[in-house]
Amino acid sequence: MGNELTVSEYSELIQSIKNRIRTAQQDALKAVNTELIELCWDVGRVIVEKQQGDTWGKSIVEQLSADINKEFPGIKGFSTSGLWRMKMFYETYSQTPILAPLVREIGWTHNILIMEKCKDDAQREFYLRTAKKFAWSKNVLTEQIKDQAYEKTLLSQTNFNEVLPEVVQEQAKLAVKHEYIFDFLELGEDHSEFQLQQALLMKLEQFLREMGGLFTFVGSNYRLQINDKEFFIDLVLYHRWLKCLVAIDLKVGEFQPEHVGKMQFNLAALDDMAKLPDENPSIGMILCKSKDKTVVEYTLRDSAKPIGVSEYKVSPSLPDEWLGQIPDPDQIEQLLAEV
Repeated sequence: MGNELTVSEYSELIQSIKNRIRTAQQDALKAVNTELIELCWDVGRVIVEKQQGDTWGKSIVEQLSADINKEFPGIKGFSTSGLWRMKMFYETYSQTPILAPLVREIGWTHNILIMEKCKDDAQREFYLRTAKKFAWSKNVLTEQIKDQAYEKTLLSQTNFNEVLPEVVQEQAKLAVKHEYIFDFLELGEDHSEFQLQQALLMKLEQFLREMGGLFTFVGSNYRLQINDKEFFIDLVLYHRWLKCLVAIDLKVGEFQPEHVGKMQFNLAALDDMAKLPDENPSIGMILCKSKDKTVVEYTLRDSAKPIGVSEYKVSPSLPDEWLGQIPDPDQIEQLLAEV
């Protein structure tokens, strides 16, 4: 009897075994993925090295595909188009020593998506790093690329690097983007803050999807009772990955410096009155119709609370409008180093 395990000892034992099994499963999946990526890399390299002009490629690759599938019936990925992707994969990354190790950290389908949808190495590096860091599924990665997360992160204006713990800075910057497109709202260009708020609430699912998919709705006109006074926050969301409340102030005009003062007050009150003990400090987003980049930079410089300033549009904006705003190569390099 003396050698029998207590309930707590057995619970600890079974938990340790479960954790070891999960670790082994994850390690096995990583090993399989590494081998698959190496296989695709090697096949692409062989095709590139053996190819002798345009007339060689098409017929030989078609024959290779037929012979491989005959020898290994049911094998996936070795169609003619699949082999051309392997060739393109090798050509794209073999001459870029920074990116070559990164492609081995994510799945083949993720790699194909990034390779085909991204136009330059900096953009590919951003998605390679973030897809691995945040364990994005293929669907999430697709939505992030479609939503232009790279461009919007480059252009976003926040003080997160100065006031948030390093471990959450990058995800926070992904959560508060440069611009949101609310083209699903039935609003004209002229509307009030109340009309904007009500329209967003009427299309809540589309609103949360445009915000990035990791938000849940907490409340509108969120009430803060301080002594005998009442204060209200336009919208309060919760970010599942960051594990924090996100306060949103809606502004139908241009950003003004005093907006930050109000947001700092709201965040301080939220942290004291609503934040749970295991949650991270609340984040603020001032969502305005327009902003002056320099005014925002000056205003956020000395803010002690984590705040981002974003623009919204009720109709799609043209990417050309961002020309001249994208940071220079040194700034882009610094961003990628932080991911």
